[in-house]
Amino acid sequence: MTGTRGPSLGSVIDRTRPLAVFDLDGTLADSSHRQHLLDRRPRDWDAFFAAAPADPPLAEGVTLCREAAQECEVVYLTGRPERCREDTVEWLAAQGLPGGALHMRRDSDRRPARLTKLETLRALGRGREIRMLVDDDELVCDAAEEAGFHVVRARWTGASEALKNAQEREGRT
Repeated sequence: MTGTRGPSLGSVIDRTRPLAVFDLDGTLADSSHRQHLLDRRPRDWDAFFAAAPADPPLAEGVTLCREAAQECEVVYLTGRPERCREDTVEWLAAQGLPGGALHMRRDSDRRPARLTKLETLRALGRGREIRMLVDDDELVCDAAEEAGFHVVRARWTGASEALKNAQEREGRT
């Protein structure tokens, strides 16, 4: 993953604070209203990502993110492609979420989320404590735990099988 532009949401960076890393879809954003777009063949990726600005916030994730920001610098780590940056930054701001760097997948990167996110976590963790990763993707969580990161599994919403397959097999989110 690449494409960080920080501090993206008006935050002030204090490099001594630990990091709290938050996923978006299924963790902070309820993407269930658009998951049907992945059930068809071919999958309608353009429509799937175009509908993201209409995602309702997930109260559990938003609350945890705001609480974490009291002690940590918040960083957002998503499998959304870089071309969705503007919509994503606007969505985060509209939810009143804490400012923080936003790491997104390169538009052409089709590796599984468990690989791309772990790569970014390791880079973020060089010289900084990562207090937690909050993510709903079980494979991402497993890989992060195996690498020694503290993980909070966002189990407050259910992802469709199509979305799980997209994350792992198609490297799309």
